[in-house]
Amino acid sequence: MNLKTCVSRSGHFIFGVHKPAFQAENLREHDAVCLLGNFEDGALCTNNINFPEGMVTEENADHIYEIPNAFPFRGTTYIIKSAADRNSENLSGFVLPQKPCLSMSEMLKNWADSELTEDKLNDFFCCLPGPLLLTLASNSTDPQDLTRIADYCCKFVRDPETGRPKGLVFRKDNQGHPRAVIKDHTLCEVLANNIFLPDDYKEVMVLRPGVQGASEIVGEWSRDKSSHVYEYLRRNSYIPWGHYAANMANDAIRYRAEDLSYSDIKGMRHLYYQRTYVRLARQMGIGRKYNSRKTLDKDELENLRIEIIENLADKKTDFNSTLWGWNFGFDYAASGYRLHASHQQIHQQYALIPSQFSCDNSKDGEYFTPFSFGGLAADFVKLYKDKTGTNFFDNYIKAIKNNTRVDKDKNKESDLVIYKDENVMLFVPKAQTSQWEIQLMTLAYAGNILETDKDVRKSLDTAMLLGVKILEKMGARMITHIECSKPFDCNSKDQRLLYCFLPKMPYSPGSFTEAQLRWINGHYPEDFAKACRNVMTGL
Repeated sequence: MNLKTCVSRSGHFIFGVHKPAFQAENLREHDAVCLLGNFEDGALCTNNINFPEGMVTEENADHIYEIPNAFPFRGTTYIIKSAADRNSENLSGFVLPQKPCLSMSEMLKNWADSELTEDKLNDFFCCLPGPLLLTLASNSTDPQDLTRIADYCCKFVRDPETGRPKGLVFRKDNQGHPRAVIKDHTLCEVLANNIFLPDDYKEVMVLRPGVQGASEIVGEWSRDKSSHVYEYLRRNSYIPWGHYAANMANDAIRYRAEDLSYSDIKGMRHLYYQRTYVRLARQMGIGRKYNSRKTLDKDELENLRIEIIENLADKKTDFNSTLWGWNFGFDYAASGYRLHASHQQIHQQYALIPSQFSCDNSKDGEYFTPFSFGGLAADFVKLYKDKTGTNFFDNYIKAIKNNTRVDKDKNKESDLVIYKDENVMLFVPKAQTSQWEIQLMTLAYAGNILETDKDVRKSLDTAMLLGVKILEKMGARMITHIECSKPFDCNSKDQRLLYCFLPKMPYSPGSFTEAQLRWINGHYPEDFAKACRNVMTGL
């Protein structure tokens, strides 16, 4: 059986290369030769090349490397050799353009023949079509533009002396719930995600606790006075059984990875560890009663984790997997397409997944196993062991250590590792899905956050912050992070805890190719790893 993974049983990466040469029968019946225009010297430019007389012969098309993903359920990566060779000669090319400065207010003032009053400028913004307002809300770097748009779409309570916003105006809906008076909710959301909107506007529009709804705050991190994180409960969630969100608080505004501190990431992750451990302990009937409105310190957290591990085999829980994700960054197209799911500045989300539940339409008392990303990995790890007699993750780590370049160029660096300590490794996968994908993996035998001691958790948090800072420094503005964790009741000692960092690329929105899990790339993973290391030295 072909396991369709790039990780061999000997601990090396395996892949193939297509060297296309072919002929195409010409079945066209008619020619449509026409003039396309003129060259600069006046000579005619036609489309004759598009209408050959006979069969088309290609003797040496671009070579394409085909690299199966380490995990077969994630598809296959195709690297275009000609593009990768070009990019290999210029590692400084691994950078995305920064957002340019844009001010509609200043442009109008410079363009107008006579002086524009503030009232006329405000009226102009109110008359702009919706798509233009969305574009400015997302892309303007001028606080004047953004406050004008905010004043148009939201109704504020203002300080009588300064005129600055103190809050929003609310009205009650049909159920008696308070709802902010907002003319355009989409416009408000886009504005609130623009870092150039003044902080007092950000706070009253989206950051102040309760302004977006009745979600209860059930956890808090403020051990370090330079950081503050709230944990919100999302009762009625798109995730069954609800989920939690660790949000940077309104007095610790963070919109960029550049502004994110280790204390911030530690706080968000601490709330994730704490919530998971406390929920499981309560289900198992162990530990003290965790309803005393107190954040666990690191020693209490570690003691609780150990107690859960010691009792896990004997005391069953309804949940057997974690679900964790981080949508970093936000954007919205003028056409009305939302480009990333983040909102309300930097936050991370997490939940627990049930181990099983009864089938809705079953008459035989059958049970259904819910989907989990880490569960797919666990199934593959077992299959790999059955078919090869070896451990997949052990071989994966060996393959990364033994890596040789895709293009076999021995004069260039072949290391896929960006950063490593004794517990974790931040690296570029041999088969990237997002073109700039990087991964974070435990080196110790730890497959989920129950199996990570406090030293491993610290290493994970440190490397996670480093990874997002590297990608942002290279120009990434939207990054999806996902966790691949072993189910709690899985007996495998081999599976490692894995995180995928998936930047969105401006010129690759996804199409039928990606829908079939075929990932197209124009660089070698070894070159991208080198570019990441170069950026890391400047952080």
